[in-house]
Amino acid sequence: MAQIYKIYMNQSALVIADFVPQSATNIQSIDHQYFDLEKLFKQTKENKIPITYFILIKKPTDFFDLIKKQIKLIKAAGGLVKNGKGSYLFIHRLGKWDLPKGKVDEGESMRKAAIREVEEECGIEVNYLGKKITTTYHTYLLKGELVLKKTNWYEMGVNKVPKLKPQYEEDITEAIWLETSKFDKIRKNTYPLIADILDTIVPN
Repeated sequence: MAQIYKIYMNQSALVIADFVPQSATNIQSIDHQYFDLEKLFKQTKENKIPITYFILIKKPTDFFDLIKKQIKLIKAAGGLVKNGKGSYLFIHRLGKWDLPKGKVDEGESMRKAAIREVEEECGIEVNYLGKKITTTYHTYLLKGELVLKKTNWYEMGVNKVPKLKPQYEEDITEAIWLETSKFDKIRKNTYPLIADILDTIVPN
């Protein structure tokens, strides 16, 4: 079975796989023997266009596990929330459109954390928790230290169309319900990670 892992870095991404994905664009190959995560992260900050860095390796899982051992891992969870009329929930935070998510508390399950974060960040009650959609990984600087965030994303549902209350103290300035036909509004100003999750609903 083919194995593939993706780590989002700023607007670019690192793909580790045992095959060459046909859909990837702007691919730049990297030799795994000379791979330096921090160096690559700094490089992605300078990129003027998104680049997919690609490592072709026989055992992607082993190499990905090695990366995780070399960097602090933070667990988070979030939701793709659908209301009673079929629209989806989005938040506007730090200048970009995003999906509600947050860090998992110690001893808390991923699923419970996902519900809690959605409810706290948007002021609603989640009525339905479905399957896990995907797990994503992305790197960022936390107090000057490069960290890797693992986020589990879940299907969620709410009854009717509840009023949204963005959590301003978490830098969320807006929360909206949006139909799938208007997802381009989100794609124009979001993260590659979020765009990929939207592709699971409506392929771009």
